[in-house]
Amino acid sequence: MSDTVDLVINGGTIVSPNSSYSASIAIKNGLIHAIGAPEAMPPAAQTLDANGLHILPGAIDVHVHFRDPGYPQKEDFASGTAAAAFGGVTTVFDMPNTLPTIGTPQALADKHRIASAKAYVDYGLYAVLGEDSIEHVGALIEGGIIGFKLYMGNTFGRIPSPTTGAMLEAFEVVAPTGKRISLHAETNSIMERRESRLRAAGRVEPIAHLAARPAVVAVEAVARAAILAEWTGARIHVLHISSAAELRPLAEAKARGVDITGETCPHYLLLSEHDYEKFGGIIRVNPPVREASNRQPLWDALMDGTIDIIATDHAPHAPEEKTRADIWTVDCGFPGVETQMPLMLTEVNRGRATIEDYVRWSAENPAKIWGLYPRKGTLTVGSDADIAIVDVAREWTIDDALIQSRSKISPWQGRKATALPIHTLVRGRFVMKDRVLQENARGFGRSVHAIQQMPAAMPRNTDTTMAAITSRKES
Repeated sequence: MSDTVDLVINGGTIVSPNSSYSASIAIKNGLIHAIGAPEAMPPAAQTLDANGLHILPGAIDVHVHFRDPGYPQKEDFASGTAAAAFGGVTTVFDMPNTLPTIGTPQALADKHRIASAKAYVDYGLYAVLGEDSIEHVGALIEGGIIGFKLYMGNTFGRIPSPTTGAMLEAFEVVAPTGKRISLHAETNSIMERRESRLRAAGRVEPIAHLAARPAVVAVEAVARAAILAEWTGARIHVLHISSAAELRPLAEAKARGVDITGETCPHYLLLSEHDYEKFGGIIRVNPPVREASNRQPLWDALMDGTIDIIATDHAPHAPEEKTRADIWTVDCGFPGVETQMPLMLTEVNRGRATIEDYVRWSAENPAKIWGLYPRKGTLTVGSDADIAIVDVAREWTIDDALIQSRSKISPWQGRKATALPIHTLVRGRFVMKDRVLQENARGFGRSVHAIQQMPAAMPRNTDTTMAAITSRKES
């Protein structure tokens, strides 16, 4: 009958950024159809008993590296999005440092074909913003991207860092489009000089990586990017904030009205320099895990809104690539998309934050920042039924061998957790149910660029500057 819905979830505790409450959720045609008392729900083709479980908006991880195309042995879109599904993550934004780099319309089109065939969850694709891709900005947007990624410092893939002059030009070109530019905010020249001196001195132990990238590399990069964004009106997002010192230029830019947002990751909140000895090269990541004194300020910045969201920088590699004796030959990064929600909710259980705070950082804020709200990031009538159903009292131990990612090595190995996603739905469809991947959901994920609605762009100092650059010389 026409008023029958597809699914009703009964007995769970629904979590929003402002409250938690007991109610049932009805889902129809991929959308949330009704929320209310169980007896008020329409008849359903299927029901789910969520008694004792919490019902969260699916997490939106705006920072993953699924390595597809180019490095399928590390990860591909199927294994990466399966890991997301097991982690209660219903939308991911994949970075462009694949092979080839996503800097041309053709490379983007090829990646869309790969992702659409394999993805279990919804996704957005970044395009790289560098000296060689500025000319393709319009075509890349037309080809369907969630935003741009600009590498101010080197990382996996060795994508060249643009000069400050090219950065300014890139911001000038992107600002009128309204798209957000995500920044790997580390100053390359400082890092390269320090690394070369450390290598010349024979420093090959894991902690040398931290010595090569002191927090000032991020402080300088964030401050410089904020100035360029303020000048041009470009929207920017600071990826993987790792240090307390970065918070000052970030907060000051926000106070000046710069459209700047920021994220941090579980490894910066939970690990420290003391973990280098335990994990060796496994912990190597860019920016590096820093001194323990940075952790509480990062938590405080999440709580007061200076940092907007939690992401993972999920960056898988093979075990042999993470366990080499010379730290400079160890690949940077480790998997995280599957463990982020359990790790963060474990900290919620310890009293560091509320579960409502977590929903704000993991779902609502990312959706708002990238123009997906209220289709994504919220459990309200009319929204996509992107749902993580979580047991927030499940005690378990992280075992790298059992995670969905092809990368079976991380600094989370053996860590105790007290929360676990049990079911994950994307647009009303189970992609993980009772901790089992729903194989028939492969290829169900779709690109979210088609539903993105960014606020009107507010470019500044771009028209006359770019006109001066591009105008022909009068004879």
